[in-house]
Amino acid sequence: MKKETDPRMHSAEHILNQVMDRMFHCGRAFSIHLEKKKSKCDYRFERPLTEEDLVRIAEQVNEVILSDLPVSEEFIDRAEAQKKYNLERLPEEAGDRIRIVKIGDYDACPCIGDHVSATKTIGRFQIVSITFENEVLRIRFKLQACETANEKREMSFGE
Repeated sequence: MKKETDPRMHSAEHILNQVMDRMFHCGRAFSIHLEKKKSKCDYRFERPLTEEDLVRIAEQVNEVILSDLPVSEEFIDRAEAQKKYNLERLPEEAGDRIRIVKIGDYDACPCIGDHVSATKTIGRFQIVSITFENEVLRIRFKLQACETANEKREMSFGE
């Protein structure tokens, strides 16, 4: 039986991957575990993150979330997808028509998971912990719903 994941968490993972690649040129996570309460992404990395790095990552992810980008999908032929994207993480049953999930013009990635329809519904992204061992950086994160104007303002400043 397939385990259901939280669409908010899945969309946040896509944004985190794009932030990490843009900031550190490390590519997308090679291993991901998504849960409703807390999730993790593993990256090939050369060093541990600094406190400043952690703040910048959270700020960037939350900035994308607050920008209220639409989340959409398109289907393209596998041959075309192989030219543009890494398909290694897709299961065999993905077939010959590959689903590309787009977060505005910020991110596009082959994916079979459920997603939100707009980034503002994701909530506040928060890094819970990090570990670094054998050139693997693990980032654990959670999401919190934004209920008040103050929380939304704080989210935008990474407080």
